[in-house]
Amino acid sequence: METVLSGIRPTGNLHLGNYFGALKNFVQMQNEYNCYFFIADYHSLTTHPTPHNLTGNVREILAEYLAAGLDPEKAVIYIQSDVPEVAELYLFLNMNAYVGELERCTSFKDKIRQQPHNVNAGLLTYPTLMAADILLHRANKVPVGKDQEQHLEMTRTFANRFNRMYNVDYFPEPQAFNFGNELIKIPGLNGTGKMGKSEGEGNAIFLSDEPEAIRKKVMKAVTDAGPTRPHQEKSQPIENLFKLMKAVSNAETLAYFEEQYDSCQIKYGEMKKQLAEDMIAFTAPFRDKIKELLENKEYLSNVARMGKEKAQENARKTIRDVREIIGFRSL
Repeated sequence: METVLSGIRPTGNLHLGNYFGALKNFVQMQNEYNCYFFIADYHSLTTHPTPHNLTGNVREILAEYLAAGLDPEKAVIYIQSDVPEVAELYLFLNMNAYVGELERCTSFKDKIRQQPHNVNAGLLTYPTLMAADILLHRANKVPVGKDQEQHLEMTRTFANRFNRMYNVDYFPEPQAFNFGNELIKIPGLNGTGKMGKSEGEGNAIFLSDEPEAIRKKVMKAVTDAGPTRPHQEKSQPIENLFKLMKAVSNAETLAYFEEQYDSCQIKYGEMKKQLAEDMIAFTAPFRDKIKELLENKEYLSNVARMGKEKAQENARKTIRDVREIIGFRSL
């Protein structure tokens, strides 16, 4: 059975982009593949979270994974820092990663612009840490969005380089994995890029957002002056709104507003009010389950402990093999 791995940084709550990008498929995947889902708390250190925020966010992300339908009896759900072998493989891969290729990484360039006063080594070597997460479990498939394709390509580079350097065929080449023909990218509310917290709190709709927060965010979504001729091509902000509506609304609602746009009769305020209510209805089951799970700290602790034990069992074998291949042997 092929191995699938996916992770998310605990720098905020899970949002609709996370859900449609991967989470909605995870329930099906755990029945068909050997799945590892982890909370990437090591990765979050690049933004220097406080201890209180880090611990609280990890707990919330775990609850949200479970609320989305992941089953700890079917999949391995673990916290990255509970598996120290991640850090050791990260070190080994860094020895064979070159500064030039890391500096050319698009995400590193973006982060330099976003946080110019915190350009730390963790940002530069982010691709090797991501590669360590994937290769530690020798994953064959990784559910990723468009923005992570380059990191996955670098993981393949590191895996192949290791195999060549030590004349082995140990690490597989992980491939991007999704259930459609294209990798999914859910737009945000700011009219430009993807949905995500990095673009501001108001850009994303989180699974745990209360109804009033959702209404406020959606009503502030960027629009334009409206179409001036029938069947006019949509601007990016308006295209984004229609993509979001396609994700959470029924077909009749979407068709109605498409017709209103094509006939130049659309009222964006009306559209956003409907979109907000549809988002509230869509996220309600997740919101209720998340609250229930967060109140059951004992259950969350048991899930984390079970995931740690399962993940470490596999990780220890990989590290034993890698140390042997490199030449670290007992005298």
